[in-house]
Amino acid sequence: MTDLRDAGMTSKAWPFEEARAVLKRYEQSKDKKGYVLFETGYGPSGLPHLGTFGEVLRTTMIRRAFEVISDIPTKLICFSDDMDGMRKVPANMPQQEMLQANAQKPLSAVPDPFGEYDSFGAHNNAMLRRFLDTFGFEYEFYSATAFYKSGDFDAVLKRACERYDDVMKVMLKTLRAERAATYSIFLPIHPETGRVLYVPIKSVDAVNYTVTFDDEDGREWTLPVTGGNVKLQWKPDFGARWAALGVDFEMYGKDHAANSPVYDRICEILGGVKPAHFVYELFLDKNGEKISKSVGNGLTIDEWLSYASTESLAYFMFQKPKTAKRMHFDVIPRAVDEYHQQLRAYPTQTPEQQAANPVFHIHGADVPASDMVVPFSMLLNLASVAGAEQKEQLWGYMRNYAPDASPQTHPQLDAAAGFAVRYYNDFVKPEKVFRAPNDQERGALQALVAALQSPEAALDEIARKNALMGTEDALPEADFTDGDFLQSVVFAVGKNNGFENLREWFKALYEVLLGASQGPRFGSFMALYGVEKSVALIEDGLAGRLG
Repeated sequence: MTDLRDAGMTSKAWPFEEARAVLKRYEQSKDKKGYVLFETGYGPSGLPHLGTFGEVLRTTMIRRAFEVISDIPTKLICFSDDMDGMRKVPANMPQQEMLQANAQKPLSAVPDPFGEYDSFGAHNNAMLRRFLDTFGFEYEFYSATAFYKSGDFDAVLKRACERYDDVMKVMLKTLRAERAATYSIFLPIHPETGRVLYVPIKSVDAVNYTVTFDDEDGREWTLPVTGGNVKLQWKPDFGARWAALGVDFEMYGKDHAANSPVYDRICEILGGVKPAHFVYELFLDKNGEKISKSVGNGLTIDEWLSYASTESLAYFMFQKPKTAKRMHFDVIPRAVDEYHQQLRAYPTQTPEQQAANPVFHIHGADVPASDMVVPFSMLLNLASVAGAEQKEQLWGYMRNYAPDASPQTHPQLDAAAGFAVRYYNDFVKPEKVFRAPNDQERGALQALVAALQSPEAALDEIARKNALMGTEDALPEADFTDGDFLQSVVFAVGKNNGFENLREWFKALYEVLLGASQGPRFGSFMALYGVEKSVALIEDGLAGRLG
């Protein structure tokens, strides 16, 4: 670990860069708690989506990197703003009329439309916690409702009364004149209706810590700011929460970036020290639109986990957090295969390389070995040609390719086979479009069949290719179970049949035989599928029997 610590102090991997910034901030701080507090915030106005999950995951990666370079204890808080008023009813929720009837109430006071929890906020909090627990995160969960009502927030709320004008001065600079005319950092909870009120505050009593206001009916009320009677507007709440908890680090999306100076200044006014920040780019849906909890237009955690492992999702989250990325089903296969590539590389890497390897930031120092002897993309193509409905169908081929493999000895591969069958049937199969070969392609496919039917014919194709290209390479040993040898045969057949750009040859193989424009390394695929079955597949393609 010492070597890894040294590597972490200079690593350009973004979790280590952020961890070093947090360490520097802590060392320079005069008010040391004895631990470093990482926080993530969550607005439970809709079901958690992958962006929410990614925020916790990425914060955990920075926390893990911090623990490598420092012995200072750490904590992670996941804070849910479930006291926020439900200003908009999510379109993807049941019982729309009931939810509309409870509009503007705190989410923790809105009935659960699913009938499972005490409130809508509690339901969404439970969903988030279930997702986080699936990944084994170590965190403490904080509810804003409990935080306000328990008195834990009282000291900062009182300070907000005492320094009301200073906080308002920060906020008013960010508001248009019309909004500024009625704005207050305090939002009272109506004692009768329970709704969060967006009304002007007539006065703030910095001695008795109360606010006075008129409700929508013109009745005057005076409420203490403590005890859950009042909540802060969301921007002041950010800074006040940092001050109350002593937060050392929080990340948020690019849509919050412009407000960072506001959050920071309010935290300082209320007696805190602004935390270190990390601003990440937003996730996009398949159309390039921002993922929204209320619209429900992005992948959910459950949807990803229906088609791939949790680790593949973590790998996707690690990649380029400051670059906007499409979060759609078609990113899953690549994430799975790249994750396992990094697993295989990790044991032979130097500490500097390990510090930059995503799998360290996913697993910590206890990085598992990969048993994926067949890539996920290959499993998808195998499922395609086999018309697989169950993963057991794939194991019949995989045992021939890797005789020592079994579901018991290769659990990652077994799980991936099940994911591949499901992914193929849900996404690949409906989109498959086969075409007939043109004359050049037909001749090449017929030549490939002939080459696969005898070692002599295969070696002859390779020899002809060598002569065509003016090389004098020694002929390899003919082995129809070896993916590399089969790939050289496919390559040679393409060259011998006039494909100057071999990409066009391989594209033809995919479109004619697999019904897709992209596909696997074809030699390896034939080794897995079996040469005899591959020949039959090519003959079916030539006869127009596919699709």
